[in-house]
Amino acid sequence: MLGPANLTTAALQIAAAGYVATHGDPADRASTPRRRVRWAVSWRLAAAAGAVLLLVAGAVALRAAAVAPGPAVVLPTPAPSGPVTPASPTGSAEVVVDVVGAVVAPGVVRLVQGSRVVDAISAAGGATAEAEVSALNLARLLVDGEQIAVPRSGEGPAPPSAASPPAGGDDLVDINTADAAALDALPGIGPVLADRIVSHREDGPFTTVEELADVTGIGPTLLERLRDLVRV
Repeated sequence: MLGPANLTTAALQIAAAGYVATHGDPADRASTPRRRVRWAVSWRLAAAAGAVLLLVAGAVALRAAAVAPGPAVVLPTPAPSGPVTPASPTGSAEVVVDVVGAVVAPGVVRLVQGSRVVDAISAAGGATAEAEVSALNLARLLVDGEQIAVPRSGEGPAPPSAASPPAGGDDLVDINTADAAALDALPGIGPVLADRIVSHREDGPFTTVEELADVTGIGPTLLERLRDLVRV
């Protein structure tokens, strides 16, 4: 595309050529006596010059439009299609367990739901030097309301508490007929595990004491504590 300067030069060349065609080359008349010349421009020459000027003006306008930045276009932010629901806080649910035995600070601890036995022991200050943590399943998920008993090395099953019925004879708790209150009185059970034992036997009675291990929250250590206190 010709620039504005080139278009102007072309227009002048066209005008000069038209003048020579109409009046002749001035150089040819240099030796002749000067006479008054009536200057006139033919309509064809005027039309050609006007067309060239229009082209120049159009080129300048197009160049200015290409260089000048246009107004910034602000795109509207789309509105949400439905009500915005605030994100629910994570970790709000918790489990409460009782950690006893060979730990630094035995007692009730609160942990977020999904914690494991190892987390409960850590919350109780960690295991002591004489603890036998290999007797526990440290990866087991905690159950709300349960008791975690950390045994000491060489220690047998924990003895029943003073509130528990003595072992032997008809004082054993029948896990197939005892109600939730009687099961709750057993050491390490609590109301949550008592309800789970009752719910478990609704699918069929226990045939052995060992089947208590099928109840969620009853591990090997707790089963050993209950073995001499219950019957089927």
